[in-house]
Amino acid sequence: MVTDTPAARPANPRFSSGPCAKIPTYSLDMLADAPLGRSHRAGVGKAKLKAAIETTRDILGIPADYRIGIVPASDTGAVEMAMWSMLGARGVEMLAWESFGAGWVTDVVKQLKLDATVREAAYGEIVDFAQVDFDKDVVFTWNGTTSGVRVPNGDAIPANRAGLTICDATSAAFAQDLPWDKLDVTTFSWQKVMGGEAAHGMLILSPRAVERLESYTPAWPMPKIFRMTKGGKLIEGIFVGETINTPSMLAVEDYLVALDWAKSIGGLPALMARADANAAAIAAFVDSHDWIENLAVDPATRSNTSVCLKFTDARITDGAAFAKAVAKRLEGEGVALDIGAYRDAPAGLRIWCGATVETADIQALLPWLEWAFEAEIAAQA
Repeated sequence: MVTDTPAARPANPRFSSGPCAKIPTYSLDMLADAPLGRSHRAGVGKAKLKAAIETTRDILGIPADYRIGIVPASDTGAVEMAMWSMLGARGVEMLAWESFGAGWVTDVVKQLKLDATVREAAYGEIVDFAQVDFDKDVVFTWNGTTSGVRVPNGDAIPANRAGLTICDATSAAFAQDLPWDKLDVTTFSWQKVMGGEAAHGMLILSPRAVERLESYTPAWPMPKIFRMTKGGKLIEGIFVGETINTPSMLAVEDYLVALDWAKSIGGLPALMARADANAAAIAAFVDSHDWIENLAVDPATRSNTSVCLKFTDARITDGAAFAKAVAKRLEGEGVALDIGAYRDAPAGLRIWCGATVETADIQALLPWLEWAFEAEIAAQA
């Protein structure tokens, strides 16, 4: 029985799943080189935007013939651009096992009104990729941010598929090994694993995706902010830093600082190792305590970034109220901020374990989690 508060505290209590913790040693002074008050279309602005694109390519190992664009409205904007611009040319399969995937289903079925095949799995599980018809266009999240369930690998995606794969990878990029040859459209935002600022999305297109854009015109009107072609040809400027609308050069500088940090620690392998270590620390804690479990049922599909947990103690009478009380207690102590489960997800906690989080902070948090659990059990007795 834990009665006293633990002695150690996380140095950084920010475990939110988005926006996520800034890089270690972060300081606003690092943004001093941002070209504030300058046009993003001036030489200095274009150079910064192109550097963000090419450094992203370098760290993630994105093939040279894939286009990378900085687009409006974060990951959501990038996914919507892809769906509105490319879907409808052939059959569609929508895969969903958490809130954001379900949101893409709604957009395709109710807004675009496509007769899509919808494959769904409950929170904690994943759809059976062996049943998916990849001769259709397939839309899915790689890492379910609100369920902590990820695609373990790209083995089930055939190399000779006829359809496009459109992958929302916002809580996977920079923490998980994405198989670029299996992904035709990939999206993410700066605010996840790199701890960047919100509102900017990344849109990565394979040559097959570009061919679709240049050969297919959707039946519906296309908002200006989604348009990637002109006269049947890709607007190449979007993919060299000539953004569709005005970006925040302060946010761009912030992303460049994070990318520089990633390179300094060893690039993608180091980023993945940091996330793996964070998730492993939580997994070890869960394995040694019988009142808490990982929401993801299969260890092979458990996320190493958005780790979702559920309380299983039989004494808990109201799971949602209990989880909220634990999160509130931890926040009140200043040891964990914003770790409640996503509003649409099952009751529990969600602890961000991406690369900008220090494993020492995860390890310092865990005794506090046990303390808060026991305090709430005692409070409801």
